[in-house]
Amino acid sequence: TQVLLYHVVPASGYSINLSNNQVLTTVKTDAPKTVTIGIGSSVTVDGSASDPSTVTPANISATNGVIHVIDKVLLP
Repeated sequence: TQVLLYHVVPASGYSINLSNNQVLTTVKTDAPKTVTIGIGSSVTVDGSASDPSTVTPANISATNGVIHVIDKVLLP
């Protein structure tokens, strides 16, 4: 559950609203954790205990938010 919730932020954010080195707080329940967004030749999400993952594809609309697919599991 903790790993899954580390992949969720409490907002609906499309990639156009993100910026390089932006820090987002996840909904991890035991203690808030953060991920850092990297925007360059690709878009990455960097967790605290894992290598950065690449976003591909982004901006998939869902009924309860927005999905950005990543290529690795983030570890809190």
